[in-house]
Amino acid sequence: QVQLVESGGGLVQAGGSLRLSCAASGSIFSISTMGWYRQAPGKQRELVATITSSGVTNYVDSLKGRFTISRDNAKNTVYLEMNSLKPEDTAVYYCNAPVWPMEYWGKGTLVTVAS
Repeated sequence: QVQLVESGGGLVQAGGSLRLSCAASGSIFSISTMGWYRQAPGKQRELVATITSSGVTNYVDSLKGRFTISRDNAKNTVYLEMNSLKPEDTAVYYCNAPVWPMEYWGKGTLVTVAS
């Protein structure tokens, strides 16, 4: 079992920044890739970025340059640095850790970007 707890969401003005954190606990030795997803109101959940245990990152093209995913393996924590935020970035952001055959999710943290 893996538990994921997100934090760092909140209300921010357009153009501002936020840093999300996701702390993993439980069977963390089984975790390799971790990722961030988001779900905006009325829309499907979508991939934001992923990072492997060795630090290889992958981003959805539309967010490259504004969002940065990073990971501290010693703290079992993955981060998402979000800059130049736009109202369309408003969503619940979820942490994800696929551990075959399971898919673990956090409960999400809400990010609201005011125009």
